[in-house]
Amino acid sequence: MNEGGTPGGRRIERRAVDPVALERLKGLPPVVARLYAARGVGSAQEVDHGLSRLRSFDGLLGVGRAVEMLDAALRNDERILIVGDFDADGATSTAVAVRALRAFGARNVGFFVPNRFEFGYGLSPKIVDAAALLDPDILLTVDNGISSHAGVERARELGIRVLVTDHHLAPGRLPGAEAIVNPNQPGDNAGLGTLAGVGVAFYLMSALRAHLRHGGWFASRPEPKLARLLDLVALGTVADVAVLDANNRRLVSQGLARIRAGRMHAGLAALFAVAGRDPAHASARDLAFAIGPRLNAAGRLEDMRIGIECLLDDEPERCLDHARALDRLNRERRKLESQMTEEAWGQVSALLADVAAAGGEQPPNVLCLFDETWHPGVVGIVASRVMDELNRPVIAFAPDGGGAIKGSGRPIPGLHLRDALEAVAAERPDLVGRFGGHAMAAGLSVERRCLQEFTSLLDAVIGRRLPEDALSGVRLSDGPLAPESFDLATAKVLDAAGPWGNGFPEPAFDGDFEVAGVRTVGGRHARLSVRRPGRGEPLEAIAFNTNLEHLHPGTPIRLLYRLEVNRFRGRERLQLVVESVAELDRADCNSPVVGS
Repeated sequence: MNEGGTPGGRRIERRAVDPVALERLKGLPPVVARLYAARGVGSAQEVDHGLSRLRSFDGLLGVGRAVEMLDAALRNDERILIVGDFDADGATSTAVAVRALRAFGARNVGFFVPNRFEFGYGLSPKIVDAAALLDPDILLTVDNGISSHAGVERARELGIRVLVTDHHLAPGRLPGAEAIVNPNQPGDNAGLGTLAGVGVAFYLMSALRAHLRHGGWFASRPEPKLARLLDLVALGTVADVAVLDANNRRLVSQGLARIRAGRMHAGLAALFAVAGRDPAHASARDLAFAIGPRLNAAGRLEDMRIGIECLLDDEPERCLDHARALDRLNRERRKLESQMTEEAWGQVSALLADVAAAGGEQPPNVLCLFDETWHPGVVGIVASRVMDELNRPVIAFAPDGGGAIKGSGRPIPGLHLRDALEAVAAERPDLVGRFGGHAMAAGLSVERRCLQEFTSLLDAVIGRRLPEDALSGVRLSDGPLAPESFDLATAKVLDAAGPWGNGFPEPAFDGDFEVAGVRTVGGRHARLSVRRPGRGEPLEAIAFNTNLEHLHPGTPIRLLYRLEVNRFRGRERLQLVVESVAELDRADCNSPVVGS
């Protein structure tokens, strides 16, 4: 740990609070108003999570043609096959589309999810040929397809119509599908570009319901309530790390409200049960770190079919069987991840040693890591772990058969990774195979022999794109917390002020404390008891995946922490969740505590 900083040498900076926004947010609890004003919220309407405030699907390019296709398919009893992606966003997108179409009265709706190891990503010709064996009239892609030129062309050759729904950035030339619904395609002005794939699927089904209602479709059948699907929309949105702007926060908030009220789908209830989480207190953090990973494990290690079946089944016991299988896969994934991450750090240590030997002080702009034994379904998590610690964009690669290697990358704030890959491909098309993704994650393939050359060029591209101080490493704080705010009531207010997530980060505070006690729990976590200067009552704190046994009672420390309600066996206690800790000289531990 570096003095006054955080792991990896990151310093703490406090978020600026817009005084004009703060004035407009009067009437909210003061601590909440400050948090919102620091996150760009300009009015109370932006944090009104009512469904009536959702953005309209008007302006969603291609939605008119898409609903006409699906209307005709319903009326003509055509066979619709949903082709999903193999992650949590793809699984929830598939479940939303299948459930909605069946609720509308479609009798021939199925799904086909590719095995990532056999078919790869997107609507490839190989996937189309496999799907064609099911004799569909329409292929409806969810969370993929915007770059699938060859797959769409193959479907046309076979007489199968294609409707693409996606949210990933569109290439310069779009595939020749009958309809494309993607808020990130050129010419779209709906203002829905932050939607995850599941959000796009939900909006399409909402537009289809309105179209069917106008055409009298529900005159002889009940009109389904699509709000029942919002638990799935919330899960997919959070698991895909979509930006939680005002519209996505409404989708997630409404989904969480259904989960907390016990009105979730049986498969989601089963996933909460095997994860040991209480749905009555569900948060976006539960979806991100407990439910999403279990669903993702199927696509990472085997086949996402079991995850989709879990979300589509309504029989609780079968759902529990699915959820237990997903939990077993997730434990296997964690074991692989731990081993691969340890090996990745071995590579990083060697690289940093080489940099130091050459007289350098900082790691390169990007790290590209590769090992012959790594599992392609887990490299993205490894990249994320290294990125979090080093504050560098990271791409981790695994073998992909033949001379190619497949990588999954994670950027740092301020860098759009897919755009950086596109710049490399434009400069040297021979270096990069297929690539795609969005701002927060990207995937690609590279010839093994070209990895070093690719890394050098990507390093140069990123160096030109990143702001000068982006690599210095900063953790943002909401400042010190007022003494009267260290209580359960404040922790509950903060939780209710969410949902928090990407683009709307959880509140984190900084302050000086004195160690009262420390012990290791669970083999790798630090349980602390800390006191605020001049105050005798100790506070409980937990630092995950951190060894703090070198700290002794009386040691002054500076913490960056979150305030959380620790619920255990029916009891609720206040807990500080430590995000960084640094030892202080006693002369440094008199920083003033200001109100929140």
